[in-house]
Amino acid sequence: METSTESTRRTAVLDAVGPAFSRLRRTAALNVEEGVSRKDMTRTLVLNVVQDGPEHDGQEITVGVVAERLAVDPSVASRMVSDCITAGYLVRAASQADGRRTILRLTDDGDRMLDRFRAHQRSAFERITRDWPDGERVEFARLLIKYVDSISELQNGS
Repeated sequence: METSTESTRRTAVLDAVGPAFSRLRRTAALNVEEGVSRKDMTRTLVLNVVQDGPEHDGQEITVGVVAERLAVDPSVASRMVSDCITAGYLVRAASQADGRRTILRLTDDGDRMLDRFRAHQRSAFERITRDWPDGERVEFARLLIKYVDSISELQNGS
């Protein structure tokens, strides 16, 4: 049976999750070891959407899908996509389902950019958690992935 003190501690920890996520978001551009520019941080958001691909049958990755998934105005998504195209990370292609529609595809440079960014993310995670027991690091990573997967399931109506 949970005591009043345990209940209060549990509530305090759960209430701290929201502010912790806010702090995490604000420090996402933290240069832990080798820095990643803010521009590249923004580009990886777009590149990840394109790489993640369709969420359901018949969906193609367009600027509109990028806007929806990033929760930004379509004009903002259009500028973000254009920047990725200018940088050589994305190309526009004709839709196979509707030739009037333009879809987005990663280039080889875009794939390499994501590989570099993921290596940076792993390095940052390892540096930030360097004093944690290995079991805690792996368990935190597993639970974080489970949390994100649960968000996706909720958004997809599962």
